[in-house]
Amino acid sequence: MNNGFKIIGIAIRTTNKDNQAQQDLGKLWGQFFAENILNKIHKKVSNEILVIYTDYKSDFTQDYTTIIGVQVSSLDKIPKGLIGREFQPDNFQKFTAKGKMPDAIVDTWVDIWNRDKELNRKYTYDFEVYGENSQNGENSEVEIYIATK
Repeated sequence: MNNGFKIIGIAIRTTNKDNQAQQDLGKLWGQFFAENILNKIHKKVSNEILVIYTDYKSDFTQDYTTIIGVQVSSLDKIPKGLIGREFQPDNFQKFTAKGKMPDAIVDTWVDIWNRDKELNRKYTYDFEVYGENSQNGENSEVEIYIATK
C-alpha cells in the first residue's frame, strides 16, 4: 500500500492527552459499526478496514485526525455524512500488533511512541489495516504502518 490510496469513512480530530483519543476512537468505532458505514461505501477495493492517523499538528503528543474507513477505487460518490481523502505514496515501516485487541494495538503504539526519534517518523500519515485476522480473539493481528523519512 506504499503507492498511495483513496479512502472513504468517518473522521474525528483528537489528541493522546488525558486519554482523549481512547474515548474518541471508541466512539468513532461505535459509530462505524452502529451506522453500518462499511455497507454505505461503494467502489470498495476490499473489505479491510483502515484507520488513518493524519493532519498531525506536530507529533503524537499534539492533535491529529483519525479516519476509520475502507479503501476505494474512486472518490466520485461520497455518501452523505462521510468523508473522502486521497493519500499520496510514502515510505513506511511496518509493525504487527499480535494478541487480544485493542490491547495489542495499544501496546504496539506505546512501543512506537517510545522509539519515536529512532524511527525517524515523518508525521504525514500512519495507518492500521484490519484484515481477516483482526478478529481472532487472542490470536488477532493488525498491521500498523508508520511513515518514515
